[in-house]
Order: sequence, then structure tokens, then C-alpha cells
Amino acid sequence: MRLDKFLKVSRLIKRRTLAKEVSDQGRISVNGQQAKASTTVKVGDELTVRFGQKLVTVKIDRLQETTRKEEAAEMYTIIKEEKVETEA
Repeated sequence: MRLDKFLKVSRLIKRRTLAKEVSDQGRISVNGQQAKASTTVKVGDELTVRFGQKLVTVKIDRLQETTRKEEAAEMYTIIKEEKVETEA
């Protein structure tokens, strides 16, 4: 499954166009490697996403083409969340 589609279906990022923009800005890595929107992800991969001042690392548990809002959180496990200090 494409990275941008996974981010949208799992609801880590609300819209696929936004997921594409975030990955094109270099704010997402898959297993430690910088990722593009078209990067293929699979179960067991580790994603690190930078949301402004927050760095979120998740592990992919399941891939689905579509999901309901209640089930979206079951597609991944949050490994860690950390604040990113900005350099002044």
C-alpha cells in the first residue's frame, strides 16, 4: 500500500493530499529512510512522522483499503511521541 494512502486510511493524517505534501516535505521516514508519498509500506514497518513540534513513531499492524473511524486506530501502534525542540 502507498504511504499516503495508509496515512489517510489509518487517519494519522486526515486527507491524502495533505499526506502527500507532508511526505514530499521530507517529514516522514519509513524504517529510518526518508519516504515519498509513493513509498510502499507493509505490516511491521515503522513510520516516524513530524507534526510541527511533535515527533510520532508508529508501527504498522494491519493494512486495509478502507476502514471505519472506530477501527482506524487498530491499524497501527504508537511506539513513542516526543516533543521536538526548535533551534532559535
